[in-house]
Amino acid sequence: MTNGTVRLVVVDDHPLFVRGLELLLTTTTGGRAEVVGSTCDASAAAALVSRCAPDLALVDLHMPPPGGARAIAAIRRTCPRVRILAMSGSADPAPAVEALRCGAEGYLPKSSEPEELLPPLLAVLDGWAVLPGALLRRLLGPTRTPGVNLDEEERRLLRAVAAGLGTVEIAERLHTSERTVKRMTAALLRKLRVSTRVEAAALAGRAGLLDDEPDTR
Repeated sequence: MTNGTVRLVVVDDHPLFVRGLELLLTTTTGGRAEVVGSTCDASAAAALVSRCAPDLALVDLHMPPPGGARAIAAIRRTCPRVRILAMSGSADPAPAVEALRCGAEGYLPKSSEPEELLPPLLAVLDGWAVLPGALLRRLLGPTRTPGVNLDEEERRLLRAVAAGLGTVEIAERLHTSERTVKRMTAALLRKLRVSTRVEAAALAGRAGLLDDEPDTR
């Protein structure tokens, strides 16, 4: 980020959506996010990202060939440090799964409310995976696993991780410091015997924690 501003590249074949997104970011983020480049050609995405050096690339999954998933894979190969957030207007989970396999750090429905846009962007930049709970439930189905014995604080942390909250937001929710959140998260991953936050979120879905009432404290 430059001077606290998130630099974005948008890969989407709908110019009206791109212009609307630029206006949305301008009016809702107080200058905290800026679109520094865009393309409607999936095959040009990697070159654009390399040229603009953004913090994050927003990639629409439903684009003409070669398509959004291949654009994500190309960006990941060319610019491995750039974070990638896939977007789609479809309720079908299959493209989202493919995007994650190709290297996206998260997925965001295009139906998201404007005020819901910035937190996922910041969460992905902070190293978190972002997946809507509804999508996780559809992907995981009704399967449940016994899981491990978690205390209430660990369960609250796991729900926050599954919701895609960033370190700052989790620290505020748990009334603790960012350093403590990072320490607690590392300990939770070890306890769950997983290596990534995506795996922890999937485990939360299988254990039924995503069906709990949201923790608003």
